[in-house]
Amino acid sequence: MAQAQDAKASLPARIDVLPFESITLSDSAFLKGDSSAAKTVMVAGQLYIAQASGKTPVVVILHGSAGINGGSELWAREFAEMGVSTLLVDSFSGRGIVSTLDDQSQLGRLNMVVDAYRAIGKLKTHPRVDTSRIALMGFSRGGQAALYASLERFHGLWNSSGADFAAYIPFYSDCKTAFIDDVKVKPVPIRMHHGEADDYVPVSGCVAYAERLKAAGRDAQLTIYKDAHHVFDSPLSPAKPFVLAQAQTIRQCFMAETSLGEIVNVKSGQPFTYADPCVERGPHVGYNADAATAARASVRETLKMVFKL
Repeated sequence: MAQAQDAKASLPARIDVLPFESITLSDSAFLKGDSSAAKTVMVAGQLYIAQASGKTPVVVILHGSAGINGGSELWAREFAEMGVSTLLVDSFSGRGIVSTLDDQSQLGRLNMVVDAYRAIGKLKTHPRVDTSRIALMGFSRGGQAALYASLERFHGLWNSSGADFAAYIPFYSDCKTAFIDDVKVKPVPIRMHHGEADDYVPVSGCVAYAERLKAAGRDAQLTIYKDAHHVFDSPLSPAKPFVLAQAQTIRQCFMAETSLGEIVNVKSGQPFTYADPCVERGPHVGYNADAATAARASVRETLKMVFKL
């Protein structure tokens, strides 16, 4: 009976499917704030409303290159037990994409930042959402979007909602691109989580970025989990690290926005593409139970703090 009650607490009181309009554009156009060639797209999210009365806080989750999977559902259950709702944003289906694992060029990586801003705009209209308590969380490709959605510059260009996130929580984000003014971020907590053994998007880039953010006086923290690989938080990943033979990785690439809207390969000085020699295949993914447990506890503490639970 006790186990049944515990399981019930993690279930949503209701699930709403929220369609909202976003756009698809190149990373260059995103960085320039140029929407002239952008294509309108309908994106949807599943809002898991927690079993709580009145307006609830919400965590917006951005998925990785494989799309939404059960790992995101587990996080939604975790938050439901805290009385926190979850919006799982699907950035792929409306764009006709199943996965970008083997071909990352299918979608500019910054499109999901726009999706995050459009999602918070949609949540503002929902009667069960406390718009002053919305956090943004993402994993891998979605983690990168969750990290860089914090930039003041990007908010100014693309966030017309009038709302902001109370915290940014990226998991195993790529941090290999230095953007113009990328230490000018929103004055809220940025809590990065990464595996020490990650060879998909190595933690070294995030170490350097976290140090730059701290040097600029920003509230940024990076937690590194020992012996943890990419997707370490999901029990859907194999306990023994598994090679994704065809998955693209930019682990050997270093990029920078050298002029407005131009991302170059630092080594060659030429515009970066996924045909560059630094792009490799064959990274590992793997579940680490200890790291997953520690990460969940850390995220809970972050949400308790920012949502004042």
